Amino acid sequence: MQKYDAIVVGAGNGGLSTACTLAKAGKKVLLIEQHNLPGGVASSFRRGRFEFETALHELAAIGKPGARGEVYELVNENYGVPINWVPVPDLFRAIHVKDDGTVIRDFTMPHGRQAFMDKMEEYAPGNREAVARFYELFDESKAALNYISSANGHPDPKVLRKQFPNFLKVGSYSPMDVLTALKFTDDAKRIMGTYWSYMAVDMYRLSSIFYLMMVGDLVDGGAYIMEHTSHQLTTGLLEAFRRFGGESWFNVRAEEILFEGKRACGVRTTQGTVYADHVIWNGNPNIAFANMVPKGVIPERELKLANARKFSARMFVVYIGLNKTAEELGIKDYNIFISPGLDTADEYKRVGRMEKIRSTAALCYNVANPKIGPPGTCQMSFTMAYSKDVWGDVELRDYVNLKNQKAREILELYERATKTSIIPYIEEIAVATPWTFCRYAAVPEGGVYGYEAAGWDNCMARMMSLDRDFTIPGLKFTGAAGPRGDGFSESLLTGNIVGKMVLGEMMAKEGK
Repeated sequence: MQKYDAIVVGAGNGGLSTACTLAKAGKKVLLIEQHNLPGGVASSFRRGRFEFETALHELAAIGKPGARGEVYELVNENYGVPINWVPVPDLFRAIHVKDDGTVIRDFTMPHGRQAFMDKMEEYAPGNREAVARFYELFDESKAALNYISSANGHPDPKVLRKQFPNFLKVGSYSPMDVLTALKFTDDAKRIMGTYWSYMAVDMYRLSSIFYLMMVGDLVDGGAYIMEHTSHQLTTGLLEAFRRFGGESWFNVRAEEILFEGKRACGVRTTQGTVYADHVIWNGNPNIAFANMVPKGVIPERELKLANARKFSARMFVVYIGLNKTAEELGIKDYNIFISPGLDTADEYKRVGRMEKIRSTAALCYNVANPKIGPPGTCQMSFTMAYSKDVWGDVELRDYVNLKNQKAREILELYERATKTSIIPYIEEIAVATPWTFCRYAAVPEGGVYGYEAAGWDNCMARMMSLDRDFTIPGLKFTGAAGPRGDGFSESLLTGNIVGKMVLGEMMAKEGK
């Protein structure tokens, strides 16, 4: 009988991070992955002479020398993965454009607190003090989350009330509520709300803590990408895991999580059965409950939660390789958010319907990393997030034509908004729909972000009650559907938190 201290199912960001945390602590860990490479959506793929980044737009919490962020400390310093982080020049450019091509607003925001504050004052005068208050709230909230993480799900309410009172106050409110309370003007709110599409929930329902952490970290430390796509990150994490003594099985599919009574005790795989006192599932709990876990061991509360939670963004992405350089095409911006500039609640409703594409996050990777592709070329991606499973209603016979139609819509939107011609120079193109992500990442409805971090199911509520987030003995969940919410940074940090929780349980059993 093959017995391990822990089995991690799924080698995405969260699973790799959990596996590294456990293996580094000297535990006997098995990592199982159904594909032949690690990463899940944190990977890359080739078309012709181009290697395309699958999912990453940019990473927060990297920081700068002397002021490193949580992700840098975790990946580079704790796990010892030698990632060369490439800085993104600006935070973003945003263009609000009508269907006829009339530009309503066009603004670019820099990173760095002072630079951000100065530019905000240029675009929306009278908000300097409001931005300063935002930073104060961000600093307190970040310190509070660090404390909660260190408490392994058992924070002292007295400490929270005394040291982090404002953090507790804003936790149940939306970002729009918080910005209003901080006295931002309407123009400033539009600027501050630009990142809503990254989080795929409108500013009236999104978790304010989730929003604060993402925007605050990006403003503070800037945004970064890996020198060699996110595949460099996940293969680096896998190498670290093996260096720590971990064992990995690829091209192996988990078929059932085994139980002894009510406690998880192992995994039946396509390569045989393995056992462990702890099983960590890097994936959506809904998939595990539907296909992997015997119904009799799932608490009623967990089934109700799984049914009540809303899946987050269903991604549609167009990847193109161009036979001209960014300079030749006149492309100067790494990241452009294009939208009609409507209220975010209206935009959220709009992307819940299958209508003409009117918004996208457009990236040109060469602006940040000129060496990312073959000489004389550049590569771009265009992403939009559907808020509902609208692709689930598409007939199979219509699928190819529809995805190609949507790809053309998104490319024409970019050309219309930026007055930049790119379509004639496309050498390679690939289109990923929610069906694509559902197939490759095994995520319900193609929702790679896990659950919506909104309303009652926000990351503060989940972080404050980590022990109640995992109620099935011996089984825990990590990754984008975890307590810190979605995204590369949060999945990596969630993986570390889950690993520490498992270590705590191991130590308690050993009487340490």
